[in-house]
Amino acid sequence: MDMIDPFGRRITYLRVSVTDRCDFRCTYCMAEDMTFLPKRDLLSLEELDRLCTVFIQKGVKKLRLTGGEPLVRKNVMHLVRELSRHLKSGALEELTLTTNGSQLARFASELADYGVKRINVSLDTLDPGKFHQITRWGHLDKVMAGIDAAQAAGLKVKLNAVALKGFNDEEIPEMLRWAHGRGMDLTLIETMPMGEIDADRTDQYLPLSLMRARLERQFTLRDIPYKTGGPARYVEVAETGGRLGFITPMTHNFCESCNRVRLTCTGTLYMCLGQEDAADLRAPLRASEGDELVSKAIDEAIGRKPKGHDFVIDRRTNRPSVARHMSVTGG
Repeated sequence: MDMIDPFGRRITYLRVSVTDRCDFRCTYCMAEDMTFLPKRDLLSLEELDRLCTVFIQKGVKKLRLTGGEPLVRKNVMHLVRELSRHLKSGALEELTLTTNGSQLARFASELADYGVKRINVSLDTLDPGKFHQITRWGHLDKVMAGIDAAQAAGLKVKLNAVALKGFNDEEIPEMLRWAHGRGMDLTLIETMPMGEIDADRTDQYLPLSLMRARLERQFTLRDIPYKTGGPARYVEVAETGGRLGFITPMTHNFCESCNRVRLTCTGTLYMCLGQEDAADLRAPLRASEGDELVSKAIDEAIGRKPKGHDFVIDRRTNRPSVARHMSVTGG
C-alpha cells in the first residue's frame, strides 16, 4: 500500500528527528538559550521503532535519523539496531543519519555493524576558531576524529555546509578540495528562515547561484543527473573528480519532486519542512495496540501534503517563514 500525495508524488523517504536536543548551538539554527521539549513529551525508542515500521510497511524505502543531534539521544543505537531488521528483510533500502560528527568517534563502527552505509556530516568551516564561533559549543578536532572514525569503519561520508555570506563563502573552494581529496562529496545549502535566532538572516543569506558563479572562476562544473534521494542537484568538479551538491530551497525550490515527510521526536508528522501544517501521530499510536489508527492518521496527513513551501528571505520579510527551529524537524 504505497503512500501517494495529492500531486501524485510517491512518499518513499522518511526523516525522523529522534531528539530536538543538540550538543552544539549553531548560530543559524538555534538561539543560545534554547528551551527543549520536556522528556515526557518524547516518544520512547520503542514507539519510534513502531512508527517507523508502519511507514516502512506503507512504502518508505529510505529512512534518515536526524535531530537535533541524533547521537545525543540516550540509547539511540538500540533504535538503530532495531531498525536494521528492515534492511535485512529488504523492506528498507537505506538507513542513514545526519550528524554534527561530535559523537561519531564513539558510534561509527556500531553504525556500520547495523547496516548503515553512508552518513551526512554537517560541517561549515575547517577553521577551528570559526568553527567554535558558529557552533558556539563545538570543537573541530572532535568532529575531525569522528570523520576519521567513520571512514575507518567503511562509512561513506558526505559533508553538508550551509553557505553563509561573510562567514565561510571565501572558504568553500578549500573545503571542496579537502573533501574531494578524502573521497567525500560536499553539498552546499542555502540558509532557511526557520525559527527565531540571534542573528539577522538577511545578512547571512547567500544565493547558491552566486556561489556557483564564483566557484566557476576556478573550477569546471558539469551538471550530472546523480541523485541520493534528497533534494540536492549535483555537479561534477573536473579538477578534483568529486561531486558537489547544491540544495537551493530559496533560489530554486525542488518541491515538484518532493518524496519526503518528517517525523519529530514527539510523534508530529510534518508534510513539508516549510509549512506549519502537521499531524499528531502520538495520540493514535498510544490509543491502541494495533497500528490501524496510526495508519489511517498517516493516510489522512499524506492527503494534505502541500505542493511546496513559501520560504522568503528579504528585508521586508524579516520574520521566519515557520516559527519552529530547524532542530525540531531536523532539516
